[in-house]
Amino acid sequence: MRLGERPLVIGVLNVTPDSFAEKMPVLVPGQPLDVAGAVGRAMAMEAAGADLIDVGGESTRPGAQPVTVDEELARVLPVIEAVCRAVRVPVSVDTYKPEVARRAVAAGAALINDISGLLYEPALAAVAAETGAALILMHTRGRSTAMYDEAVYADLLGELGDELERSLAVAAAAGVDRDRVIIDPGIGFAKRAEHSYGVLADFPALAARLDRPLMIGPSRKSFMRAATGDRPAEERDWGTAAAVTAAVLGGAHLIRLHAVPELVQVVNVAEEIRRAGLTGPPGAPR
Repeated sequence: MRLGERPLVIGVLNVTPDSFAEKMPVLVPGQPLDVAGAVGRAMAMEAAGADLIDVGGESTRPGAQPVTVDEELARVLPVIEAVCRAVRVPVSVDTYKPEVARRAVAAGAALINDISGLLYEPALAAVAAETGAALILMHTRGRSTAMYDEAVYADLLGELGDELERSLAVAAAAGVDRDRVIIDPGIGFAKRAEHSYGVLADFPALAARLDRPLMIGPSRKSFMRAATGDRPAEERDWGTAAAVTAAVLGGAHLIRLHAVPELVQVVNVAEEIRRAGLTGPPGAPR
């Protein structure tokens, strides 16, 4: 993956029965896992312009209950194996569990997306080091069941920077090459709406401080209710488009999305605006 030439789009492929954002899940209680359906979604996202497919087998929405290692493996491994055979773009696994990450990389995943920033399972860093997989470190506090209890900040960007630096230090101590690490400020995770908007408004300072590529994942998240009202997740794509535009104009390297076909257009147009801002209007002195 070449980061920095343009924002890359990550398509979300949930393999859970309780995702907050999926109207038609590929995993329905009491029914076999729809591997073919998952592959079809991945191929459609790739055709629409996704640069990476992110497969996750445990919901991390606020209040979600954790699943066992065996259950998560049963969900993600068949999908990762099949998707890696069907698409040309890299595949990542969204997990904080070392054994799931190890098995997923062996099945073809090239990146490990840890929503805990090595807070839940520091041993995950050793898996990234051993396998050579890239590592996405997201900021959060606490577990999904009580993360909003931790959403108290005196200096939002300063505290995020401090805590992500600790995550980077854990990765480095385990032997992870810093050049293989991406950071994610964790919009919606242990953050109330005002905190998520604050991150979107000023995250370039965080990226500059940490000197790492930045992933932003605002897609369909509940912080938008403060502006759009209490509408279901699948009706938040217009709000997501605004957040995506802000992220691209701020210089985000990767954007994680559910509605890839629609929002790839938003990413591309916002990127043209960003580039025009760097060069100035036609005919302007340089």
